[in-house]
Amino acid sequence: MVQAYILIQTEVGKASTVADLIGKIPGIVQAEDVTGPYDVIVRAQADTVDDLGRMVVAKVQQVDGITRTLTCPVVHL
Repeated sequence: MVQAYILIQTEVGKASTVADLIGKIPGIVQAEDVTGPYDVIVRAQADTVDDLGRMVVAKVQQVDGITRTLTCPVVHL
């Protein structure tokens, strides 16, 4: 299982809507709207890195109102 945090910037006033929509995508563990340089922080999981990438590109980035994403895979050192 691969997990990652996805840091998301949205259009002004869209953070709450984006977080709600992303939270309904299969594989999303948690989606929260926050303050600071990012508007939404998401915790996601998938079986493989490739599956995670497909989820981000095909599902998360397609949500209306997103302007930029940064995916940060979780590592266990």
